[in-house]
Amino acid sequence: MEKLRKAVKEIAYTRDHTNSPALHRSLVPFLTLASSLYGLALHIRRSLYRSSFFHQHRLPVPVISVGNLSWGGNGKTPMVEYITQLLLDSGISPLILTRGYAGGDEAKMLERHLRGGPTKIGVGANRAATAATCFQKYGYANPSSIRTFFDGTAKVRTVSQEIGSVVLDDGMQHWSLCRDLEMVMINGLNPWGNGYLVPLGPLREPLPALERADIAVVHHVDMITEQSLGDIEKTIHGFKNSIPVFYSKMVPKHLFHFKNDRSHVALEALHDATVLCVSAIGSADAFVKSIGMIGARYVDRLDFSDHYLFGAQDVETMRRRAKGLENRSDSKPIIVVTEKDYNRDPEVLKSLDPYTVLVLCSRLQITPCRDTNVDGFKSTLSRILAAKFPVSN
Repeated sequence: MEKLRKAVKEIAYTRDHTNSPALHRSLVPFLTLASSLYGLALHIRRSLYRSSFFHQHRLPVPVISVGNLSWGGNGKTPMVEYITQLLLDSGISPLILTRGYAGGDEAKMLERHLRGGPTKIGVGANRAATAATCFQKYGYANPSSIRTFFDGTAKVRTVSQEIGSVVLDDGMQHWSLCRDLEMVMINGLNPWGNGYLVPLGPLREPLPALERADIAVVHHVDMITEQSLGDIEKTIHGFKNSIPVFYSKMVPKHLFHFKNDRSHVALEALHDATVLCVSAIGSADAFVKSIGMIGARYVDRLDFSDHYLFGAQDVETMRRRAKGLENRSDSKPIIVVTEKDYNRDPEVLKSLDPYTVLVLCSRLQITPCRDTNVDGFKSTLSRILAAKFPVSN
């Protein structure tokens, strides 16, 4: 099954399959049919929402949606955390709504980063019902309280337990909830793939869906060329010329040992080391490049499909790869995994003893680029929300 998943992903990011392996070529007709059916179903579902045949729920507080148009690696969940912190700094208690896909690896990461604070995290496919439960438990603030987010004078202050705003994780295709700000995250390393809808391509919606977005953020901007960046911007503005575009990257902060998620290992532990990167995420290239940028002497990699659950056979594959690196380098390699991989099943990593297994913790950062910066990002969020929730005296 994993071999098939890898083949489908490779097809999704290849425009010309003439020289592709036989397995890939044999799958293309089936994937083309499935993609057409998916597109039809998507169009019908969207039309039913537009005609109000399907009900859209309006929550009693402002809703900020963070989503994407393509498969993983777009930085959605790190951006959810970033916006959550902005709200907290303005005295607003946020509620994060996430589906909890694949065992809730992203929700677990958010809980670890935000634990001990006033942020609430609601997990469930029916996010309107999850929100209702949270509102009943904690209450909610008057929507006008969002003015502390855009009044330009907010400082760190006491945060009320009442929910003041909702941040919708992976919300662009979750049309059953109304939103007041739509943000689309774009993976700068490979934004559109072959341009087709899933499963033939990586797109969850056709590119004209960019017209619905209020803000676009190009992620991994530190790893792409100026030419690629210009092409991405041209595509975005071809669908919506007025949309403001910002840029982000992941910044490694520290590592922790898989046996203790409260431990703190400095990034310098990887300096001049042989590292085996193991990941089952949407953008493994970015993860591997970041390890190289930290200063590892040699970086090897084992990539699995996004949200993949490691099994005993996979652990044995990791062990064999690590042993091979050890024989070649005359030193034990360090195995590094992402937080998402750790969250799925930390117990399975115990089988990798006596190799050291570390988990990389990174944070999203808005990057100054093309006359944009953090202040511009904040003020744009503020302006859009202010238009929806005008300040009243």
